[in-house]
Amino acid sequence: FHLTSPKAPAVVNFHLFCVVMAGPYPPVFKDETVVENFFGTKVHDPYRWLEDPNSEETKAFVDAQNALTMPFINSCPVKKDIHARISTLWDYPKYRCPFKRGSRYFYFYNSGLQNQDVLYVMDQLGGPARVFFDPNTLDAEGLTALTTYEFSEDGELFAYGLSHAGSDWVVIKVKNVATGEDLSDKLERVKFSGISWTHDNKGFFYACFPDAASTADGTETTANENHKLKYHRIGDPQSADVLCAERPDEPKWMVSAEISDCGRYVLLYISAGCERNNLLYYADLEKIGYNISGKLNWTPIMDKFEAVFTYVTNEANKFVIYTDLDAPMFKVITVDLNNLSRENWKDLIPHDESVLLERVFCVNQKDLVICRMKDVTNRLSIHDLETGAKTKDIPIDIGSVSSMSGRKKDTMMFFQFTSFLEPGVCFSYDLTAGTATKKVVFKNEVKGLDLSNFEVRQLMYESKDATRVPMFIMRRKNLPLDGSAPCLLYGYGGFAISLKPFFSVTYSVFLQHFNGVAAVANIRGGGEYGEKWHSGGKLFNKQNSFDDFIAAAESLIELKYTSPERLIIEGGSNGGLLVCACSNQRPDLFAASICHVPVTDMLRFHRFTIGHAWQSDYGDVSKEEVFRYLMRYSPLHTIPHLQGTGVQYPATLVLTADHDDRVVPLHSLKYIATLQETVGRVCTQQKKPLLVRVETKAGHGAGKPTSKRIDELTDVFAFLQVALGLSWEES
Repeated sequence: FHLTSPKAPAVVNFHLFCVVMAGPYPPVFKDETVVENFFGTKVHDPYRWLEDPNSEETKAFVDAQNALTMPFINSCPVKKDIHARISTLWDYPKYRCPFKRGSRYFYFYNSGLQNQDVLYVMDQLGGPARVFFDPNTLDAEGLTALTTYEFSEDGELFAYGLSHAGSDWVVIKVKNVATGEDLSDKLERVKFSGISWTHDNKGFFYACFPDAASTADGTETTANENHKLKYHRIGDPQSADVLCAERPDEPKWMVSAEISDCGRYVLLYISAGCERNNLLYYADLEKIGYNISGKLNWTPIMDKFEAVFTYVTNEANKFVIYTDLDAPMFKVITVDLNNLSRENWKDLIPHDESVLLERVFCVNQKDLVICRMKDVTNRLSIHDLETGAKTKDIPIDIGSVSSMSGRKKDTMMFFQFTSFLEPGVCFSYDLTAGTATKKVVFKNEVKGLDLSNFEVRQLMYESKDATRVPMFIMRRKNLPLDGSAPCLLYGYGGFAISLKPFFSVTYSVFLQHFNGVAAVANIRGGGEYGEKWHSGGKLFNKQNSFDDFIAAAESLIELKYTSPERLIIEGGSNGGLLVCACSNQRPDLFAASICHVPVTDMLRFHRFTIGHAWQSDYGDVSKEEVFRYLMRYSPLHTIPHLQGTGVQYPATLVLTADHDDRVVPLHSLKYIATLQETVGRVCTQQKKPLLVRVETKAGHGAGKPTSKRIDELTDVFAFLQVALGLSWEES
């Protein structure tokens, strides 16, 4: 490598991958006896032994892979500079949206590099704040995270769930708000659960897997089944909790509960895994004297998986429901509990096929706050609860509303606005004021970063089938469009999750110090244009997601933002599946692939932890037509044989973690073993590295401490710098 003259920005070039490669890929045992017959097709699975996370063989495999990966990453001559710069940019105060509970106001805050956000409390808005709950004091390593919480109706009790080392398993405890004292309550085997208090402040509903092993800690792969809804009374042992709902006939279904704004009704939601459509029931607590002593008498509002049905608020027996029933872009309807037949359901805010109705909630007794999305940017408005008529717009810039808070009994709402060039502004909005305007409560500002040096463009490009797909592109102003810039293309495309504008230290570092371009493609499978967009990229349409992403890459190349030799693709979870599948289908198109916690074994994903829930997007492999379709793109089973083609597989870094009980590590381990076997050891032209980084004491991503996030991002950039010979500019 060489350094430029001292007068110019410091630039480091590094190209010699073969010199720094730690050695050949480690030998891996192949069990050729493992063969499964799917509808007459024999599928070999020689690395199935890697599915056992506790075996000595799996541990040895992980150690050998990390011993190969980390020296390669550590060979980056500017790794310390990368880590220092990321740490500097990350070290800025971060406020989250305030919310009111009881008479107090709360908000989350991170001073910069704290491993976990801290919950603060104010006795009055704008008054002095004090620490209410600091997870950092519970764990010196920052591995304990606050993952779910809710205050009692009077705001005097705080039920909170803690997870450890990134696992989805949660332990719920209860704290006295005034004194800060923890009560004796402790609820275990909790997973995928909210907390909903009854209005008498005596207890709350939660969901759990009571049949789970007492040793479950996130490293196991056992399927999660028989989710149950329970009611916990403050002061009781968990063994005394009341079973309120279960579906033993459907062990894979999930349950959750919500108390109505008036406190009289409890709503029961039932979902079939990640399928968006849900069942909705209610129980009238008044009829049982608010004494919850056994399974409740549930009355169906929606008893078929036809649509999304979500409670918004109610006026006596008239329920306001958010739904996409016959309305793919969503609408708001009213349902009379005294007359539940569908012909009596009435539209309150009608369907508008040109804009997605993304969220609705009630504030100030009579106002509905509506958040819409058009072409992946948000709009806010206030509507009358009785008529649905719009009363005013709340002006916001082009970007996204990342969070909102406010309840029916509150007179003020809060929301946070963010964009690719805005780290976050929290606003208050007083609905009692006749000429209400939004007021800044908190504003996040990154030290030492001039965001005015960057620009963002949104364009529409055509996919393989001529569908127009939106994409955001960020770059330095006046960056020449000659194809020489490295480009980081990100995508997800699944489970109706929308990739709205967001601020990212990752992109700031990449644009400023690698002189790169960052792009986010809003491909099908996401929720950017409602259920039609989601359905267009799931099940037998899943290939559309990959085609959209490949077309995004081709558009970036055609428009001279980058070239195939400089194009990096990145995604996580379902997005990890995306980048692995696209690397298999078009290895010639990409220089590198960063695969975070990917789903790769599409024939066995449903067998582990919560994987069965993903059949809503991927399908049921026990059906022949689904099996045939999955085999066409399953990353583990479609790695190309490139010997003699002159094509290299993209430089690949797979990232996983030992406590990931969402997408268990076996997906990453089996994939990298197969990739190294099929490409790494066989293709003489393959010089680009094919590596995996296995983190310890970490999970799927939620609750990951800041220190681990910075270390991981540093390793990703160090990998890319070495593998692609990227230039690092100090200024």
